[in-house]
Amino acid sequence: MARTLAAKLIESHLRDGTMTPGEEIALGIDQTLTQDATGTLVMQELEAIGLDRTRADVSVQYVDHNLLQADERNAEDHTFLRSACRRYGLWYSKPGNGVSHPTHMQRFGVPGASMVGSDSHTPAAGSLGMLAIGTGGLDVARAIAGEPVHLRMPEIWGVRLTGKLPPWVSAKDVILELLRRHSVSGGVNRIIEYHGDGLAGLSAMDRHVIANMGAELGATTSVFPSDDAVAEFLRAQDRADDFVPLAADEGAEYDVTDEIDLSTLVPLIARPSAPDNVVPVREVAGTPVSQVVIGSSANPGLRDFAIAAAMVRGRQTADGLSFDVNPTSRQIFADLTKMGSTFELISAGARIHQSGCMGCIGMGQAPAVGHNSLRTFPRNFPGRSGTREDSVWLCSPETATAAALTGEITDPRDLGMACPELALPERASVDTEMMEAPLPPDQAAREKLVKGPNITALPDFPPLPDRIEAPVLLVVGDDVSTDEISPAGARALPFRSNVDKLADFTFTVIDPDYPARARSASEGHIVVGGANYGQGSSREHAAITPRHLGLRAVLATSFARIHWQNLVNFGILPLEFADSADHDRIGTGDVLALDDVRARLTDAAEITVSNTTRNETYAVRHRLSTRQVDAVLAGGIIPQLARRPS
Repeated sequence: MARTLAAKLIESHLRDGTMTPGEEIALGIDQTLTQDATGTLVMQELEAIGLDRTRADVSVQYVDHNLLQADERNAEDHTFLRSACRRYGLWYSKPGNGVSHPTHMQRFGVPGASMVGSDSHTPAAGSLGMLAIGTGGLDVARAIAGEPVHLRMPEIWGVRLTGKLPPWVSAKDVILELLRRHSVSGGVNRIIEYHGDGLAGLSAMDRHVIANMGAELGATTSVFPSDDAVAEFLRAQDRADDFVPLAADEGAEYDVTDEIDLSTLVPLIARPSAPDNVVPVREVAGTPVSQVVIGSSANPGLRDFAIAAAMVRGRQTADGLSFDVNPTSRQIFADLTKMGSTFELISAGARIHQSGCMGCIGMGQAPAVGHNSLRTFPRNFPGRSGTREDSVWLCSPETATAAALTGEITDPRDLGMACPELALPERASVDTEMMEAPLPPDQAAREKLVKGPNITALPDFPPLPDRIEAPVLLVVGDDVSTDEISPAGARALPFRSNVDKLADFTFTVIDPDYPARARSASEGHIVVGGANYGQGSSREHAAITPRHLGLRAVLATSFARIHWQNLVNFGILPLEFADSADHDRIGTGDVLALDDVRARLTDAAEITVSNTTRNETYAVRHRLSTRQVDAVLAGGIIPQLARRPS
């Protein structure tokens, strides 16, 4: 039977379960990726489970998010991460070496390999024909320890690409078109597999743009074939021997299908404040802009910066506008400089920043309130920029640069200039000096973890009680993101290794009083959510800090995949309404009761929740496997492991 590429990749790594959509499967993992905003917890978890050395073929820790060292906390975390890499046998990518996803492609990506990463944009590696999945940090820690990763078998969504992109339209417009069609939940429990003749015009880094933002569709991952474009990319990195051709079988059938004729696409833009709020650029042309930022893992390729440089050559950016450029890796920065593009950008008024995520995670570059910021980033959730009342738009480098020149949103086709033709180098400026290799096992065993005072122990959570009776402290609507649950930004992220301090930021984007009310609710509390609860970042802080504040259960219409698993991992009970209308019947302050919880989780999929305030009952269900039920009952994965007989 003809098979899809995604099915082949899953089958080659399947350790348990059957490949039936919705059924739980276990996958063996070849590579792991961590970054500093989530990696400190991963390293603390490795210590908690008593790991001696990574069992994965390749494990890499990147420092790319928290690069601003306004005080000692970020520097202490970097020192801790390096010591953990030396202790556990991981590669360490130094601060400023580059954003994890493009840098991993350059140095370690291998067609056909499996990878999990504690970053939701890990699927970007699917551009090389990898099976790359974003998960919470605890799942990555277990993969580092050699254990399989569990997930529900996704449907395979085949997206056929035909035609060729017209001038001024690029890969960002392809993924924005999918978001326009299908929304931020359109890919939930699906793997997006791209195929068709249109692939011939997309480079490996173009595919990275599309695979990266598949996370904004809620997809488990995205997969591209490993073909001539991948071979060309690996040759440029001096890694031609790592190339393996991979593709779907002729006539392979997909569970879901879609088709995009690339030649029909136009420049698109996502309005504030959701990645799927997409319209043609001409529809909003003329809107004033005060900031343009180019960079991030969503548009990380040399081409994405070179096109901006070519557009501003001999010109000056608009008065009153900040034009910010964040090179995504030191290697790309070197190539950009060799081409003369760095000079063109600086001459046009660009502010060149260090190689890292920067404003994408709210670490600097926060826009002014009431002013529009155009960014080539993957997300524009409310407050993610570091400004509580922000106005962030997502677009291609071409559209962003057009606005930088005019000071207003402008379709690049209306600039009155020809689309530049780029001559990119065939060989990259390969530089491995900022990658510290793992120590030999005997030397690593003697290494000690270096912990500053801001790195605290992980909380010890008790088992799930048999009865939960607690107030509802928060009722939220659809598509609440982990950025709204556990905010990023320069104020909060320095506390990512200090759960008690970070907890004071929990839900403050939605309700500034939530942490104080949660700390005073001695009996614990419950949160009620809408559809796609917990979308966005994989950060497990969005589970661990509410749990630290007493959250015992979340009742929602539906959950985003990674956050749902993170709730389980830290002993929070995720329940879905049998009737979505019940969401609107519950108010903040209502007291909900769940009886015989432990027995009901074990014996039945449906549970009755009593609203003692309104004298109502609601039917809810869980989708937990037996393995997940055991974890929730134990209070989470770490207590479960700790209580196993030695």
